[in-house]
Amino acid sequence: MSGIVEWYRDLIDNRQDPRTEGWFLVSSPGPTLTIVATYIYFCVSAGPRYMKDKKPYDLKNTMIIYNFIQILLSLYLVHEGLLAEESRKDDGVYRNHVRNLKRFRSITDFNLSEIEKHIWKMTKGDISNDQMARAVYTYFICKLIELLDTVFFVMRKKDRQISFLHLYHHSMMPICAWIGIKFFAGGHPTLLGVINSFIHVFMYTYYMLAAFGPHMQKYLWWKRHLTTMQIVQFIIIFFHNLQMLFTSCNFPKPLSFLLMLNSGLFIYMFGSFYVNNYVKSKNRRSETTKKSKTNGVVCIAANGSISVNGNSIFDEINNGKSD
Repeated sequence: MSGIVEWYRDLIDNRQDPRTEGWFLVSSPGPTLTIVATYIYFCVSAGPRYMKDKKPYDLKNTMIIYNFIQILLSLYLVHEGLLAEESRKDDGVYRNHVRNLKRFRSITDFNLSEIEKHIWKMTKGDISNDQMARAVYTYFICKLIELLDTVFFVMRKKDRQISFLHLYHHSMMPICAWIGIKFFAGGHPTLLGVINSFIHVFMYTYYMLAAFGPHMQKYLWWKRHLTTMQIVQFIIIFFHNLQMLFTSCNFPKPLSFLLMLNSGLFIYMFGSFYVNNYVKSKNRRSETTKKSKTNGVVCIAANGSISVNGNSIFDEINNGKSD
């Protein structure tokens, strides 16, 4: 037991990125894990019990503003990620890192061997500048803010949308982002954040438009492509980390393997979601419509929705994200 504690203390105290030392919520995993645990408890237990005998909250305006802010944050992260990468190439990563170490830790006697040992023996190409570190930190904070996605589901009594995939995705992202800002605030893992933020621009644009109400549904035909983009994202991340297992780069291979494992799980879950909601569901709708036409009980409402025996066969978009 003492060996585990000693290993943990060495990991947390001696192997962190010096640029982010002392930053809010970064020093220890405790605050982030507490936030995630509280989030899960509220969304699975406390929230639904609180809302049981209450009417759903009307959060239309709140969600429009929230989604618009998320769009701006995602655009900012994509911009900063690309800009920081260009700055890293232009300025020279190694020189930047030496300067950053001196600035943040007031160390003037660092020699080459000490720098090369720093941050889990990462290579020079894996260490980026202050701008990237700030962008990674903003990404981490954004992953915590995005927990509100599920809180809004609970407050609107959309419990059916709180799937295992949704909870797992929203719970894991802050934890992964914390690992990034704690140990690797730049370099190899940042591709994940740039791609994820790029996709979130489209995702939160969709959610913002959907929040205006059902009349926007005709403009949201591209909903299924959001899931496709998510799947492509995790395929890229999977192979981005796979290649690390066969190169001489000193980025920790166990961490690359864990990122691959997590990406593979996301590919499977998002793939299953796509098949169930857009492939099998389409076939079921076609069969139901054919049978209903034969029985003569298809009702086309004024808003264009199709009902069979009084039950809508299409998902409803109500003040935001569709079921």
